[in-house]
Amino acid sequence: MLYQLYEAQRALLSPFAEFASASSKLYNHPLSPFTHTPMAHRVSAGLDLMHRLSKEYEKPEFNITSVNVGGVDVAVQEQVAINKPFCRLLRFKRFTDNLPMLTLMKDQPTVLIIAPLSGHHATLLRDTVRSLLQDHKVYITDWTDARMVPVEAGPFHLDDYVAYVQEFIRHVGPEVNVISVCQPTVPVLAAISLMASNDEPTPRTMTMMGGPIDARRSPTAVNNLAMNKSHEWFEHNVIYRVPVNYPGAGRRVYPGFLQHTGFVAMNPDRHLSSHYDYFLDLVRGDDESADAHRKFYDEYNAVLDMPAEYYLDTIKVVFQDFALVNGTWEVNGQLVRPQDITTSALLTIEGELDDISGAGQTKAAHELCTGIPKERQFHYDVEGAGHYGIFSGRRWREAVYLQVRSFIAAHQDDVGAGGRRNSRNGSARRKANAGA
Repeated sequence: MLYQLYEAQRALLSPFAEFASASSKLYNHPLSPFTHTPMAHRVSAGLDLMHRLSKEYEKPEFNITSVNVGGVDVAVQEQVAINKPFCRLLRFKRFTDNLPMLTLMKDQPTVLIIAPLSGHHATLLRDTVRSLLQDHKVYITDWTDARMVPVEAGPFHLDDYVAYVQEFIRHVGPEVNVISVCQPTVPVLAAISLMASNDEPTPRTMTMMGGPIDARRSPTAVNNLAMNKSHEWFEHNVIYRVPVNYPGAGRRVYPGFLQHTGFVAMNPDRHLSSHYDYFLDLVRGDDESADAHRKFYDEYNAVLDMPAEYYLDTIKVVFQDFALVNGTWEVNGQLVRPQDITTSALLTIEGELDDISGAGQTKAAHELCTGIPKERQFHYDVEGAGHYGIFSGRRWREAVYLQVRSFIAAHQDDVGAGGRRNSRNGSARRKANAGA
């Protein structure tokens, strides 16, 4: 019922949002007589803020059409490599008629980014993708808003997430370098562990950034909520059915608007201050700062619904049973054994000020991946970075990316990296067929 009430409120506010936008322009347009009335700038700024607070935010686009590679601007085309009910595997293919640059790009490492399925769209990693495209061939998972998936497509569990990741890795090939950001660190480690246990080629490198591998360490407010409430509490209080005005009508989901409420509730003072500063920027005519605010909140306010089965599975497996670190997690009847991974190099990254995944939670992957030689295990703490700072913004571009790039480059020619198979006893045995 709550979802239906939210949709009714959204429908009622939609005309008001458009009216506020039009009225704001009326008090701001140079040809409008209202622009020259007293307090016009403040009235326009207030109406613009009302518009942004009441409007609906659609899924943003990546809008990456070009990138600079070695001093040469090359075109980028977004392609759908695999289209599944709950996710699209996107490839950002680069084009140029510069033959030396084309040869260089073909020899660059391939990266598969596993984006979070945790409320925001994959476009939140736009900065991550744009940086990686300078030196890599890039794929990314683009998770589908569950309210857009018809019930006939069936449920989507955490086990299905793991299966999706495995399919994407196999599609890209054993030369792939996998980067998982936040939530997917756990299912990605499970997917690669199962591939290793089944003697399949595993990725050359695994980069895990700000994820809850072991959520018991330095628990944050997010962890405490998941650990202190019962599984039944989540099922009864945050799971609702999609209204009839969406293709996924009747599907059980954790609605995006509830997730967004939780995001804001974590730092209400910060968001209130940000919106007040936006109002002042509009009054002062500081277009650059106002545009920066719009870009951030256009992304931050665009949320998606998560499948109920996947969300509840994650709460139980990751935050309540700690099944991965306890060695009790089974995916489709097979035990997840990170110790079976022997040929992939591992890099974990944590932000000093991360309030989503606490200190030590991602680093715990090293204690699980005992089959990986110590000389191919690395950890990087990002000083002064919060959760988003490790994959977006200045710290990502100037510090974190350089570490990731160097790590990937250093393990492309390793004898063990990606080019050999794993086995249950931890020995690298038969040579695998490497894709181009």
